[in-house]
Amino acid sequence: MINITIPTPDVTIHKQVAPELSNIYGFTDFHLITRETGGIFMFYNAKDELLFVGKARKLRPRIKKHFEDTVSPMKNHRDEVTKIEVCVVEDPLDREIYETYIINTLQAKYNVEKVLFR
Repeated sequence: MINITIPTPDVTIHKQVAPELSNIYGFTDFHLITRETGGIFMFYNAKDELLFVGKARKLRPRIKKHFEDTVSPMKNHRDEVTKIEVCVVEDPLDREIYETYIINTLQAKYNVEKVLFR
């Protein structure tokens, strides 16, 4: 049997209620997310429920796209996101495995593909 462990997040950022500093969608620490590295990201709500899991070759631009894109599965739920966790994972195959495993183990609410638990 294969044993998969969910990686510990390298970066966790929280949404600010009334940010005084420059912010991106309420997140003042968006700059902490790497721009050039690949990995997986997880969106959580205020109740710490997992909303969405994704993977990317370049993390920051991909995460931003979920807040701007009109076709993102998160487009109607962006206001629910209060925490973003990012795990740097260089290998594309590892990213794919982690994403699928996390979606199904933690039952991400708004992931529609790769879902085996419904």
